[in-house]
Formats: sequence, structure tokens, C-alpha cells
Amino acid sequence: MTTEDLHHALDAGGNGRPEACDVSVIIVNYNVREFLLQAIESVVRATDGFSVEIIVVDNNSVDGSVEALRRCYPRLRIIENRENIGFGAANNQAIRESTGRFLLILNPDTIVQEDTLAELVAFMNTHPDAGAVGCRILNPDGTFARESRRAFPTPSVAFYRISGLSRLFPRSPRFGRYNLTHLPQDEVAEVDALSGSCMMLRRDALCHSRPDSSERPQALIPRPPTRLFDEDFFMYGEDLDLCYRIQEDGWKIYYTPATRIIHYKGESTRKGDLRYVRLFYGAMLLFAEKHFGRRSFVLQAGLRLAILVRAAISVMTRTLRRVAPPALDFFIVYASVVVVAVLWPGTSGIALTPRFLMTTPLAYAIATVVQIRLSRGYARHNRSLRPAVVGILVAFAFMAALSFFVKSIAFSRVVIVATLLPAGLLLVAWRMRRKRRRTSLRRALVVGERVEAVGLDQTVSSHFRPPFVVAGYVNDEEPDNSASGSMPRLGTAAQLRDIVRIHQIDELIFATNRLSNRTVLSLMQSLRDLPVEFKTLVADGTQVIGKTRVDDLSIPIVPADVGRPGQPGPIRWIAHRAIAAAGVLIWPAIWLLSVAVRGRRFALLQDKLRRMPRVLAGRLALIGFLPEDSFLPPDEWQLREGVFSASEMLTILRPGASDVERAWLFYLHNQSISLDIRLIFQSLRGLPAGRPE
Repeated sequence: MTTEDLHHALDAGGNGRPEACDVSVIIVNYNVREFLLQAIESVVRATDGFSVEIIVVDNNSVDGSVEALRRCYPRLRIIENRENIGFGAANNQAIRESTGRFLLILNPDTIVQEDTLAELVAFMNTHPDAGAVGCRILNPDGTFARESRRAFPTPSVAFYRISGLSRLFPRSPRFGRYNLTHLPQDEVAEVDALSGSCMMLRRDALCHSRPDSSERPQALIPRPPTRLFDEDFFMYGEDLDLCYRIQEDGWKIYYTPATRIIHYKGESTRKGDLRYVRLFYGAMLLFAEKHFGRRSFVLQAGLRLAILVRAAISVMTRTLRRVAPPALDFFIVYASVVVVAVLWPGTSGIALTPRFLMTTPLAYAIATVVQIRLSRGYARHNRSLRPAVVGILVAFAFMAALSFFVKSIAFSRVVIVATLLPAGLLLVAWRMRRKRRRTSLRRALVVGERVEAVGLDQTVSSHFRPPFVVAGYVNDEEPDNSASGSMPRLGTAAQLRDIVRIHQIDELIFATNRLSNRTVLSLMQSLRDLPVEFKTLVADGTQVIGKTRVDDLSIPIVPADVGRPGQPGPIRWIAHRAIAAAGVLIWPAIWLLSVAVRGRRFALLQDKLRRMPRVLAGRLALIGFLPEDSFLPPDEWQLREGVFSASEMLTILRPGASDVERAWLFYLHNQSISLDIRLIFQSLRGLPAGRPE
């Protein structure tokens, strides 16, 4: 199809109301931009030989769906809502403005075949009694989707489904009634209801009851529909209800296997298990109350019970996720003590006695978990290794002291000591594994004005170790076109829940200069169930205050009169000497490798190790400046030439940076043994600064 054909298919008719067409394709979109564009493209490919209008109703999406539509399909008819009014209500908006003899209700997360429109229109023309027709719906893996055709959830049908009998006996006409699994998939069938993901409606079926004569001529001017979706159904169930009312007026509902679509189920409505349960079962409950009344008392009770059971499962799942980390720590320490006691000579005989199992390993594990908890090691956003290390050390000290006062566990002192290393390593190991799963920077969203978001972004961007990246901001007062530029406006405060999900936000930062405390607290309260951390930005924009820490974003400055900032403390001095001694020990092996391999990397590594004896002698620093560095620290800092340089901070903290002076300032401001080790490993992995190959 050419570009002109595409625009003609999407033409809204210019000025005024468009003329009548063959098919009106109606799509309700909610935060599935990529799927929506794909769906429209598939519809365009299926429009040959028909006059078609496509109407998209956007329910206040925050993923840029409307902007993408206007960019890719500038002549598309778009109804842009300022809030999510629900699936049925949004479809009704488009139905009232539609002009087609037939209306195709289509989900945005679908792909139609090139012959879908032709086959469905042909079926409607050859079956004048059809008020609606649906086709074969496929899952993304190519299997048949059971919702392609359905029966009404009468009390008996709903009971068979809820009880699981429909799954146990899918071929039974009685038990498999809801999804009509007893019928062949490749045969035309009259059914009770269709899926709202793809359902072609006859306009006449929405305007009046079926006439006795099928020879009634088609009206040249489209009749305004009077039978619409029931807007009491927010999501789910509205397609069942509409099919029920269409049949009440004498029309029939058909399923045809002549064409197929793919439906990426749930992509437009993923909100979590509990929300899905409430919407789905709530819709079934509303349908039963509306159409079956007192006859559905048992069905209504069963649906309410299903809601309670599924909600309980959801709450239990969340609870287990919170309990899992301390439970794992408890098991690691307890099992470590028992294993060490079994393997240690002289203690294996008492390792499995009830007195031992209920005292030493139990107390050791409880003490560790309690201390990690007191150190906030189980806080949702705390991924530091320090609480685990502190927890096992405090527990070790506690158990060692306890063994001197409680004679019954005095025999296990050697087990207490021997358990420290394996238990500590295991506690750190699983946390490091979890930490590696998230390698990218945390994404933050500013709730406030654009100038505050831009200022914070500039401050964070200039930092050598940014705690997060600013993804955008939300503001109720600024116009929508403010989304252009380097700092995007992602929506309003009312859209925060969807923005967090769509843009994968980790932190919400409230800029309190213009926000009242009442507003901030109200937003925190309403969003407390989201997996995000709430923080506030101080007035000068240099600190972000959170529940567990304060992120200092100011640029460190080391004035000349600080004294000797480059001199390590006594513990770091010992650590540097130990590292240098280890380098001296492995120097001969590296020398042999450099002779055998003759690679430049081994030669450079040997050059580093050759200077380690001078570190032990005090003539060189382990971490200092290199003569070839582009920046040499001032004499007032009293820094010496070293084996490794703080210029390596550029590749550790902010790849692509070039300000060596600020790298030194950051290093001096944050110097520690762990940072020294990281800097050394980073240097050994690549070439030293100033020596490109």
C-alpha cells in the first residue's frame, strides 16, 4: 500500500463530519504505544477494497501514544481523554462518532490478517441475521485462544468454570460450556458472546431490534446508535453484556474461523494480580446481578468467595517476598553452624543432639537476623552489603561472649569461630548476586516544576558517582507541550501510578519549594503500595533526603589548608602494605607469563608490580599520581607518585568523563579501602591512564 493509500484509509474526511463508510475500526488505547502502532499498521494492510475509518480513543496514556500517533499517522482520528474512563465508555465515544455500516471493536494489542476485514464483512453480508461476528483469536504462541467464543456465565456455567470442572472435562457439552471447548475450532457456530478484543458489530444491531424482513434497504445516512456498552462495566464483562442485549433484540452472534488475529493478552491492562481479580470477578458479579437477579444468588456468593481467595493469595505472596530475605539468612547461618559442627573433628558426636540444635545454631541465626534488621538490611531499597557483614560479626561477638556465661554451650566455641567465615561469605554472596541483576542507574522522577528537575539533572550529571538518573518530571500546571526538550514532562500527579510502571521509576523525588506538605503526604499515602522510594529535594538542590539515607550531590572541594588529605589512615596504611606484599609475591609468576606470552597487557602489569617493593619501602604510594597524568595535584595536598592513580576514577564512576582534577577531589572526599581495591582492579583490567596502545 502506498503512502497516499494509507492516508486515504485513515482520512477523517477533512472538514465537518465524514461520509458513511464500510467499516469503522475502533481502538481504545491505554499505555501500549508499540502495540498500538503495530495494530494500526495491520489494519491498514487489511483495508484494500473498503472505505475504512480508524478511530483511536486514548484513555490518558502516559507513554507517548498520542504523540506517536500524530507523528506516524497525522490524519488519524483521535479522541484524547484526560482520564481513564474505562473500556466501555471509551468505545461509546467512538461509536457515537463512527459512520461505518459495520464497527470493528479491536484491542490495541492485536494483529489482524490482511483478509480479516474482508472475511468479517463478507460474513455479515451473507448472514443478515448476524448482529455481531468474531473470528479465531490466537495467543502469541500460535495456540487457539479460548475466549474466541463464549457462553453467558449463567449460575451453572459459572459454577463449572469456578470449580474447575470445565478444565477437567473440556469436551463435555455441559462442563465445557463457558468457552465452548466441546465445539470444533474450524467450524462456524452460533454462540452467546464474543471477545471484545476483536468483535465486528452491525450498526443496525446497535440502533434497533431486528426487523422481520431482511430486505430492508440500508440507510444512506448512518443512524445514531442507541444500544451501547454499559459504562457500569469499567473493564471486562462489557462485551458479554452487549452481546446479551443484542440477542435480546432478535439478532444472532456468530463465530467464524475464516480469518485470524493475534492477541497479546493483558498488555493493555496489566496492573497486578489483585487489581485483575477485582476487575474480572467484579465484572462477572455485576453481569450476574444485572441479568439473572435472584436466580444467581449462589453464583454471586461464589464470585465473592473467589475474590476473597485470590486477594488472600496475593497478600500471602507479598508477605512471602518480604519474609524471604531474613528466612534465607536464618537458614544460611543455622545450616552453617550445623555443617561446621558435623565436619569439625571432635564435635560431630554432639552436632545433631537436640540440645545443640536448639541452642547454638538457633541463637547464632536469630542474633544475625536481628542485627541485620536493626541495621536496616531488609529495607526494600537497601542493597548494601554492610548490614550483612555487621550482622554476622555482632552475632559472632554475642555468641562468643555467651559461651563464657552459659556452660551448656561452652563446648561449641570452636564451632562459633569456624562458622564466621563460611556464613559471612554466603550472606554476602547471595546479596552480591541480587545486586548484579540491577546494573543500570536507578531512575528518578521529580514531582515539581521543570526548572527544579533541570537543576537536579544538571547537578546529578556533573557528579562522578550519581545515585540516580532523572527520567523526567510531573506537573499539573504546565502545558502539555512542555514535554519537548531535554527534560520531558511525563504527565500529571494524577497519572503517577501509570508513569511509575511505564517508565520503570525507582524513586519519586518531591521538590517541596512549590508543593505543600499536605500534597506531598497525600501523594505518598496514595502511592505507598508502589515499589518506589520516596525522597524530598532540599531547597538548594544539593541534597536528596530519603528514608534510609541522604544523597549528597554537592561537588566536593578540598581546600589547601585541609592538611594532608592524601595521607591514608593507619588501617588503610596497613592494607596498602598488604596489597603491595601480595604484588611482590606474584611478581615472579607474572614475569614468567610476560616472557612466555609477550603481550603488552602482561608487560604493563609487570611494570606495576615491579614498583611494589618501593611501596613497601615507603618511597612510592600505592594510590598516588602518575607523572604522565594530565592533572598533577598541588604540593599543598602532599601527595606522592604512586603505582595507581586516582585518574582511574574516571573509568569507574563516570565513563567518558575527562576532568581528572574533579576525579581526584571525589577520591579524596570518599577514600576508603574498598574504593582503593576497586580502583586497583579497574586499572588492572585495562591500560593505565596516559598509556594508550
